[in-house]
Amino acid sequence: MLQYKPSSFRMWSRLGPSGALNAAAMELPAIDERVVFVTADLCFFSGLERFAQKYPDKIFNVGIAEQNLIGFASGMYAEGLRPFVTTYATFASLRAAEQIKVNMAYMQRGVKVIGLTAGFAAGILGATHMALEDIAAIRAMPGIIVVDPADCTEMVKAITAAAFIEAPMYIRFTGPINCPQVYSEDYFFEIGKAIRLRMGTDVEIVACGSMVYRAIRAAELLEQRGISCGVTNMHTVNPLDTAYLDALKSPIVTVEEHCIRGGLGAAVCEYLSATGDKSVLRIGVDGVYPHAGNYEDLLEESGLTENQIAERIERELTRRKL
Repeated sequence: MLQYKPSSFRMWSRLGPSGALNAAAMELPAIDERVVFVTADLCFFSGLERFAQKYPDKIFNVGIAEQNLIGFASGMYAEGLRPFVTTYATFASLRAAEQIKVNMAYMQRGVKVIGLTAGFAAGILGATHMALEDIAAIRAMPGIIVVDPADCTEMVKAITAAAFIEAPMYIRFTGPINCPQVYSEDYFFEIGKAIRLRMGTDVEIVACGSMVYRAIRAAELLEQRGISCGVTNMHTVNPLDTAYLDALKSPIVTVEEHCIRGGLGAAVCEYLSATGDKSVLRIGVDGVYPHAGNYEDLLEESGLTENQIAERIERELTRRKL
């Protein structure tokens, strides 16, 4: 049984997203015996080898065929199974977009898609493997829950929570091996409910995925400069926790390891444009596909390090844009 304790959180962080996926996967058959995993030739990369050894009748490999992956899983769901599918986030969201639209969104079949190496996690392989538009693509389809966990502990919580939900879901994994920890103690996680991590009065950073950790560090830097900055983990991008947004009093800054078009920032702005007059600054990847590079270099090139986030917020506050 999973133990949510500091030593587990540290271990999952060291192992990275694939280790977190394995930890959650090993628990799912006990939650629901109908759970199966389907992969597009990424059993080892997904961290599912232990799962395959323990549950050889619950894992299926369709090969490098992402469109078939979704159709295959949809058929399994129709026959009473509860499939979780894994592949690179960019291929899941874009190469199989039509299959997700028809077999998941339109038919409302509760397949759970786990998008590996979202954002810049596979950036060393170039723009073809960077998933910077995946939230935008999936969020446009009605009825699909989109979750972007803050760290490896939240990845485990999101996957186990998904086993109790019949709706189709897309869960994206950002961050590298040795993924920074946001949580060091157990906490309550609920899909669709934002989590306040830090109180502040001058500005509120609303972040998702790997950027939650960067937002916390940026807030600490801003505090040293006399700026009180709150931090919110908006792990569920669709549906947004709109009641939480309504309650915020400070100007909002959204931060995401994703294109600013169609992602978390766009979702927040879409909601607030119809319901309020809060100022919103969106920070994310803007208008460029970076060249291949390592993870930290790509974040810096895109203005997504904690120092760059803090400087951007301070600059915009000084210019009275927030």
